This record gives sequence, structure tokens and C-alpha cells, in this order.
Amino acid sequence: MSILIKNGTIVNSDTTIKADILIDAGKIINIEQNINIIADEEIDATGFFIFPGAIDPHVHLNLPTPAGYSSDDFQSGTKAALMGGTTTIIDFVTPKKGETLINALNKRKKEAKNSLIDYSFHVSPVEWHKNTAKEIEEIVKEGINSFKVYMAYKNSIGLNDSDLQKVIKAVKNAGGILTVHAEMGDEIDELRNKYYDNGNISANYHYLSRPNKTEADAVKKIIKFAKKEDCPLYIVHVSTKEAINHIKNAQNKKQKIFAETCPHYLLLDNSKYEGDFKNVAAYILSPPLRTKEDNKILWQSVGNKVITTIGTDHCPFTYEQKIEGKHDFRKIPNGAGGIEHRLELLYTYGVLENKISINKFVEIVATNSAKIFGLYPQKGEVAIGSDADIVIWNHQKEKHISVKNHYQNTDLNIFEGIKTKGTAEYVIFNGKIVVENSKYKKIVKGSFLRR
Repeated sequence: MSILIKNGTIVNSDTTIKADILIDAGKIINIEQNINIIADEEIDATGFFIFPGAIDPHVHLNLPTPAGYSSDDFQSGTKAALMGGTTTIIDFVTPKKGETLINALNKRKKEAKNSLIDYSFHVSPVEWHKNTAKEIEEIVKEGINSFKVYMAYKNSIGLNDSDLQKVIKAVKNAGGILTVHAEMGDEIDELRNKYYDNGNISANYHYLSRPNKTEADAVKKIIKFAKKEDCPLYIVHVSTKEAINHIKNAQNKKQKIFAETCPHYLLLDNSKYEGDFKNVAAYILSPPLRTKEDNKILWQSVGNKVITTIGTDHCPFTYEQKIEGKHDFRKIPNGAGGIEHRLELLYTYGVLENKISINKFVEIVATNSAKIFGLYPQKGEVAIGSDADIVIWNHQKEKHISVKNHYQNTDLNIFEGIKTKGTAEYVIFNGKIVVENSKYKKIVKGSFLRR
């Protein structure tokens, strides 16, 4: 099916031009002014921006936890993604102890078959044994170049320093990139248990047990480990100004290091932890929300390229799941939704408030993730030959974020009541119109992406 998009303003990470776009067989086949052909469908994009379909490099759909699976599966979560202008996600493969990485990957692919958008994975070595290096090489051959390690959660999926360093070396040798959840797990566990043992059980102790230092020290350590092996490094959900300082210093010394943050670390702060359980529970996520000063430094770091991408760490739960930890903050499932709201929030509070340019906006929500994780130029840019994943953006439309109108499968929303300006009027995925006039139109299945 061919689609002709007329009169729009195309915004890529490095250019802004007015031109028409011709799409056929799922690809962009022409971009120029005044394309005059008859297509199967035509969209008048006068007055609208045209962005490449966004890539969310950090989501957790159908994630198993002691409180049950995260409340969005691959179908509901990717529907929410589409409504927000995201057409590609990178989720995670987390094997059980004793399970091979390739077996865990194959199981995860089956779970993702009902995804409505294209998807890939970061694969997590959760232990080290004699075959781990070989398994990492095998995963790279399967088209996955990124490996996620956890410095927290030592009792389940986290690695000790010795095994962590072995994984870093193996990833480097396989030609991959290491992605890292950087928190000092032992110190956090000690603080968590100390608070609980002293009768401090309420939800705000989740925040108090994960001070800035626990992230900053972990970031400093993993930078040192990665430098030793000359391994490319991507630090997920950076939330503190101290961590930013370590990252900036390493980047200034030409170390290959990328940093990601999330909208909630830019827009929300630790005042959300004041109040009773019902009001606080939604904001229990890791790392926790920080201070307004941290918010400010993070925004600056997006603008000056210290932070390279913005993902969501989308991992929603229902209130019924969160309430499992009402009398023990350690049992509250960590996570919140955001896959649907990323573009609206960053456009409203980034572009419209002159914190970032519109080209920087495209860079951090699409282009950089495509380049870092091996999807460019198939994804991440409106260009001839690229996949026809396109967002036609109505920069005038206003709305309030609410559980009453969101598509995420949860009765909680950490952005409840926030006003946004700008939204996806049309979303085209692989050459098919799936969102039209900001309404969901058509189910299209996504595919696994080799990177």
C-alpha cells in the first residue's frame, strides 16, 4: 500500500525541511517537494511536524515479579506505545539461574509475538560459569549486541564484582555493548533491612534506602571496570547529579560511554514520597525520584549531550500489586508506566520550554537509540530507504494525562493530572496507518529486529 504525506515539516536530528513523503511496501521511497502522484492513501500534514517513529530503549513488558507480572503485556504495552508515537522497543531477556541465554531468548521471543510494534532485547547474564562467554557470542550471532547487568538485586539477578568484570570482558570480546543498572546493591540491602528492623516500614523508606551516593558510587565503579576492558558502556536510568559528574568526566577523557535518563527523573521529585501509602505507592521505582536540583542537572545534561537517550523504564503495576508492600516497603514492586507519555512530556516540558531544540528531541527519542544499538538507518530517521515508521505530530493539541484516558493497563499513573501540548495525530508503522486523528485504527503485528 502506498501513502503520500503532503505539506509537512520533516524533523530529523540534524535537519528540518518542508517536503512531501512517499511510502510504499513499508519503506520511505521518496522525499521531495511537490510529489504529484496518486497514492492509495494521502495525508495532508499542513501545519504538522513529521518525526521518525520513536524508539524506547528501556521497557519491561510482561516482567515476572513476586507480586505477579508487570501489568502491561506485549500487546497492551505496545498499543500504549503506538498511541504515544513509539514504534520500536527494546525489552529484556532475564534468564533463570542455570538457564542458557539462548534458551531464555527463545522463550522471550515467544512471549513477544503479540507485540504490535517492532522489538528487540537486551540480554542479561545473571551469573558466570564456564560457558557464559560462549553464550554471549552466540547471542551476538542471533542479532543482539547489548547485554544488561545489574549491580543491585544481588540476591536474585545482580552480579558480584568478580563476575561482573568477567562479563564485561566477554561482552567486549564479542563486540557488544554493556548496559548497566548502576546501584550499589549491598549497601542498599543493608539500608533496607536496617530501616525495616527498626520498625520503619512505610513506602518513603524505599527512597531513603537508596540515597544518591548508592547510584553515584556504582556509576564510578562500572566506568572504571569498563575502561579497563575498553568496553562500550550504556548506563540506564541515570537519576543523580553526582552520577552525571562521573559520566561527564569519563566522556571528556574519550571513554565510550552513553547515558540514559527517563521523563520521571526530569519532571518529578522526591516530594512525591510525602503522604500515605495510597498516594506514594505509584512512585516506588528504582532508582527513586530525586531532588529538584537533580532534575535541573539532568535537563542540562540532555542539552549538552552528556545524556544521550531518554527511555521510560516502563514497568507498570496496579495498586492491588503495589499494596503487597503496604506493611513492608521492601515488598512493593518497583516500577511505573510511561511508554505512552514520553514524547508528549519531552515536547511540552523540553521543546516548548526551550530546554532542548526540536532536533534534539528527535535525537534523544529516536535517532541516538537507533545508532547506539545497531538499528540505524533502518530506524530513527525519516530518510529514503528507511522503514516507514513515522509520527505526524499535532503541536497544538492539548490534554491532561490521566488513568481515565491512558492506554496503559494499570490504575496508576505517575504523571496523573499533568497537562501536555502536542500529540501524535497519525502514527504510521511499517507503512500502515495505525493511529489516525489520535485514535487507534488498526492492529499490525511487529517483528523481532536483528541488530
